[in-house]
Amino acid sequence: MPLRLIFRIKLTFVCAFAGIIWGSASTAAAQDINTNSGDTLSLSLEEAVSLALAENFNVQIEELAVETASEQVREAWSAVYPQLSGQINYDRNIVTANPFAGAEAGGIFDGLGAIDWLQYNERVRQGEIDDDELTMMEFLQRQRQGYEQAGITPPDEVDDPFGVDNEFTGALSLTQTLFNGAAFAAIRGAEQFQDLSRKGLERETQVVIDEVRTAYYGALLASHQVEVLGESVSRTERTVEEASRTVEQGVGSKFDRESAKVELVNLETELIEAENSAELALKNLNRLIGIPVERPTRLVGELEMVDLPDVARMEIDEAYQAAMEMRPDLEQARGAVELGEIERDVQTSLYYPTVNLFADYAYLGRVPDDRVQTISDPMDPFTFRQQELDFFDDSYWNANFAVGVTLSWSIFDGFQRSAQREQAKIAIREAEIQKQQLDEGIRLEIEDAVRSLRTAERRIESQERNIEQAELNYDFAQRRLSEGVGTSLEERQASQQLDQSRLNYLNALHDYLVALSNFELAIGRSVTAIEEDMPELTSEP
Repeated sequence: MPLRLIFRIKLTFVCAFAGIIWGSASTAAAQDINTNSGDTLSLSLEEAVSLALAENFNVQIEELAVETASEQVREAWSAVYPQLSGQINYDRNIVTANPFAGAEAGGIFDGLGAIDWLQYNERVRQGEIDDDELTMMEFLQRQRQGYEQAGITPPDEVDDPFGVDNEFTGALSLTQTLFNGAAFAAIRGAEQFQDLSRKGLERETQVVIDEVRTAYYGALLASHQVEVLGESVSRTERTVEEASRTVEQGVGSKFDRESAKVELVNLETELIEAENSAELALKNLNRLIGIPVERPTRLVGELEMVDLPDVARMEIDEAYQAAMEMRPDLEQARGAVELGEIERDVQTSLYYPTVNLFADYAYLGRVPDDRVQTISDPMDPFTFRQQELDFFDDSYWNANFAVGVTLSWSIFDGFQRSAQREQAKIAIREAEIQKQQLDEGIRLEIEDAVRSLRTAERRIESQERNIEQAELNYDFAQRRLSEGVGTSLEERQASQQLDQSRLNYLNALHDYLVALSNFELAIGRSVTAIEEDMPELTSEP
């Protein structure tokens, strides 16, 4: 395949990938870089990852989801904590109904008068009052005369003796749950959701790291492609100069000279495109990690092989088993099934009663506008006087305190609970299907990552040998041309082969590093961490 065609295919891939990142990456600018925006920023892969994790929108959203889940746990626990509420009421009674309307209220008041008459005669008999016993009619007549002499309206002539103008209520209510199955299950559900949120943050972090690595490797590849094309242009320029010199000397072919010029123009065009693509790749990397796109950036790193621990050479089945233990999203899927089971338990617990302990304290005030009180002389019950009581007099204010236990039980709710329980069962089944689907998808991811990694390794080994051969071939073509036994066409072909070998090698390195990152993403953890924390995966059975 011609060099320029291979380069354009690879360049198209890089630009397309950069376009994907452009649309999905965070647009936040990194505000914590303490250097002038016009200075060139040297950026290593580790620094790029750190900036992206600090600025990426998706990571920030997942972090907020974790915080929300933590508060939901607190909210769920509140259902079983003591509940204390307070209330203050004030009622102004404009018109008060007579509570004895329709009854023989007069007989009641007459009965109260009879009690006063009996008490009077008893005091006379006991010698407490120096007077004669009176008939009831005489007692009521003298009592009325006493009211008239004091200028007081008798109580039985008040329009509504039961009405109170102002009523105040201040109350505190304390409730403690003794048993509430739904609340206890909801606590378990909230804690499970909190754990799922943490797993979501962990997985999103892994995805962002993989995206940054891939973008960083793509930008490195684009810059190296510019270097290779730049060297190719320089060699072709020398070829044009040599061909022009031989034509002037009459020993060279004009066709070779013109062909070299055409080749030079084509390579210069490809170099311009490569430079633009490399600049675009850097801008997209800046955008992904939260640096302003106009900020000049220089990548500190190379496309090179890395020494892998043995765990990175696991077979597909071994890698799949490792992923089953470490993939956060798979743990999320398992947790979603458990969360559905908890929801089912919540609906089931609604069939059980709830038991609460309560304590209520209230302070009541019934204060009339007219607080004038009529008082009789203890030694002369027919002599009356009046006094006005204070607004906060104890006779108007009273306390009330009560404790108890309540048991509530919904016996029939129109089959609502049974329908909700069945919906919870359906949700469990859906979560199980989604988990199964994820299991199969993970195996495909593992297989693709492992095969890509192995293929890239073999390509690197092959291209390393091929570059050595291409360099020898180019040196040989140059010597033949300088000795006059070779042609410019042979030298250009050898140059193209050398450039193509270098690009193929760079592409293989790029694909290898991307495949390694994808492998770690598919596993759910870096191979270094696996080697340190799970040595049993690499041990012999």
